[in-house]
Amino acid sequence: MVGSANLNIMIKAARKAGRSLVKDFREVENLQVSMKGAGDFVSKADIAAEAILKEELLGARPTYGWLAEEGGAIDGEDPTRRWIVDPLDGTTNFLHGLPHWAVSIALEHKGKIVAGVIYDAAKDEMFFAEKGEGAWMNDTRIRVSGRHRMIESIFSTGLPFGGRSDLPATLQDLARLMPACAGVRRWGAAALDMAYVAAGRYEGFWERRLNAWDVAAGIIIVKEAGGFVQPLNPEGNVLADGEVICANEPIFDTFAKVIRA
Repeated sequence: MVGSANLNIMIKAARKAGRSLVKDFREVENLQVSMKGAGDFVSKADIAAEAILKEELLGARPTYGWLAEEGGAIDGEDPTRRWIVDPLDGTTNFLHGLPHWAVSIALEHKGKIVAGVIYDAAKDEMFFAEKGEGAWMNDTRIRVSGRHRMIESIFSTGLPFGGRSDLPATLQDLARLMPACAGVRRWGAAALDMAYVAAGRYEGFWERRLNAWDVAAGIIIVKEAGGFVQPLNPEGNVLADGEVICANEPIFDTFAKVIRA
């Protein structure tokens, strides 16, 4: 696929940050790690990757705004566009030597996500999409799963850790969902969960207590792959509320009914 100039900038930036992260991942036992909060770590690798992304993205589009996990928000001269970035989604996996983490970049225009990139550097899988152009993984067009029976479907979510207040709600979700489906996975990287829905590897995904940078790129990738993405609260907003549910079209209504019960 030949993408727009902005998409090509995003892919180039993701690859450059990914190379830096892979180098550090090979020496993960030597990383200097500090604690930000219960179960929420930040490493030198994470900060270095964000610096690369900021240099590449704002260097190419200096008037755009910026929102990222480590560096916070920057208002751009162009109030209609901003980069939404997670330099390392799946930090805990990274620090434990588990090869399941990603660089996530989204471009927001007038409050809507118009392009997204999720790069699994450890496996060299680049998921990307832009509005109206479909969703891709490397050179292959991807589509959501065609399964339409819950009992044949696999779903993914995040399990609250460190005594988070949303644990009871998630356990209730699982109690309703697990008897009705083929399984639930918890792999610890929300961006990749959404990319996997887009690629048909999962039928659906839901989670609470996320941040805009966790889900922004996934929103456009799932939609362009033919999937549905909604806030858990139908009256809410995914980016603002940090609560999301997504699935293929045949499964979505039944899945959403179970989770929203």
